[in-house]
Amino acid sequence: MPSFTHTITDEVGLHARPAAVFVRTAAGFAASITVARDDRSADAKSLLEVLQLEAGQGVTVTVTAEGDDADAALDALREVLAQA
Repeated sequence: MPSFTHTITDEVGLHARPAAVFVRTAAGFAASITVARDDRSADAKSLLEVLQLEAGQGVTVTVTAEGDDADAALDALREVLAQA
C-alpha cells in the first residue's frame, strides 16, 4: 500500500477547516484511505475520526491508501496538507 508521512506545521493543526478540506478531498476518491498518528488511526473520509486524532502542530501523520486511485488520492492529500 502506498503511503506518505507529513509533519503538521499549521499552528491550529489538522483541526476544523483544514480537517474538513482533507476529508472532502479524501471523499472524492474510491480508494480506502487511512490517516494515523502514533497508535491511533482514522478513516480519512470521516471528519469526526480525523478530528479525534488530535493532530496538532508538530505531530507526524501517516496517510495510507489502497485501491485503483490510491496514488492520485495520496498526491491530492499531500497537497492539502502542504497548504494547511
